[in-house]
Amino acid sequence: MVKLTKIYTRGGDAGETSLGGGARVKKHDLRVEAYGTVDETNACVGLVRLHTSDNEDSILNRIQDDLFDLGADLCTPGEDFSDTSSALRITQPQIDRLESEIDEMNANLADLTSFILPGGTAAAANLHLARTVARRAERLITALAEAEPDGVNPLAVKFMNRLSDHFFVLGRVLNNGGKDDVLWRPGANR
Repeated sequence: MVKLTKIYTRGGDAGETSLGGGARVKKHDLRVEAYGTVDETNACVGLVRLHTSDNEDSILNRIQDDLFDLGADLCTPGEDFSDTSSALRITQPQIDRLESEIDEMNANLADLTSFILPGGTAAAANLHLARTVARRAERLITALAEAEPDGVNPLAVKFMNRLSDHFFVLGRVLNNGGKDDVLWRPGANR
């Protein structure tokens, strides 16, 4: 359980912040950029949820929890990633759940005949924004994994990759099952 009694600590006033294990790093450290962009993704999901209800809202609520788990995972480097008792880690069942939901949602959608432009319903448009921020987070996580090969949970990369796919498919669902998808018209404005 998390208990916050004081919101400001002044600990970051000199441009540094603490990681999960207590180490101090610059606020522009690649690790902080990565989990900060995961947090930004989560904020985008919150905007999507203003336009959803029932099943989709429940799915997105769980994803927001998972994104906080991912942030906690990323801010605690250099431990045994299979040991979830010492630090919160993304696990394979979280990825499996995303894959299962993708398959279930996609089974009810018509095949795509073109790329989709962000748009359609408010929920779908906001989810496309979340998807693009998730892709940026994924790029930062892979850069971090390259810079610190033993410092990033490999499942964190897989989770973000699958999550952006999930957002894409759920966006189609939220576009009235794909009926309100905005399709790219290659060369239409030449």
